[in-house]
Amino acid sequence: MAREWSRGGRLRDALDRTKYPALNSASMRVEGSDDDALILRTLAQAYCDSIVGRDFTDIGMYRRDRKVWIVVASKFTPPAIKEAGQISAAALTLVNQARSQARRCGRNSFSAVPPLALSSALTRAASIHARDMATHDHFEHEGTDGSTAAQRVTRVGYTWRAVAENIALGPTNAQQVVDGWLNSPGHCANIMSGNTTEMGIAFAINPRDSGDIYWSQVFAAPLNR
Repeated sequence: MAREWSRGGRLRDALDRTKYPALNSASMRVEGSDDDALILRTLAQAYCDSIVGRDFTDIGMYRRDRKVWIVVASKFTPPAIKEAGQISAAALTLVNQARSQARRCGRNSFSAVPPLALSSALTRAASIHARDMATHDHFEHEGTDGSTAAQRVTRVGYTWRAVAENIALGPTNAQQVVDGWLNSPGHCANIMSGNTTEMGIAFAINPRDSGDIYWSQVFAAPLNR
């Protein structure tokens, strides 16, 4: 990554080219000397926080023409699929905590609403879409087969009278993904809607080197209740 960064451009571009799945990263560059002791003193003076920071676990360095490029980072480790049940339960708790209080979503105000129940059928619908997005690098509400959220809910055998969906790309845990949705007016409105009574949530990981996490959250109310 340090070598790639030395070729020009942003560190973000070097991260993308090397496919290093960074959770956190920082960069340092020292020019004009090949004296190791002087380079170390310069790094200690200018980049002490990055060097000793607990957020970083890996380091890479590249030297050329009296210049040194250094990158420190920590590698992102995606949640295991076996943790999906725990993550779903945690997300449901956070969503219901949000629904228990009046809230503003952008310009709109919402009263507190009853808690949602976790639905295995809606979780299947969410899982189908999360896997579809991750497999095809396709971050859209419309599936790669042209399906809508309502159609995916119908396909899993759920007869509904209301359906809504939130999606996300990037958060690594339930707290991050729910916080992100609550900070987005449209997603927040879906969470605070009194028209739905059940929820499903799922995540899927891009099977290629990027390790991106795609999330789908599906809300619905059954027709006969």
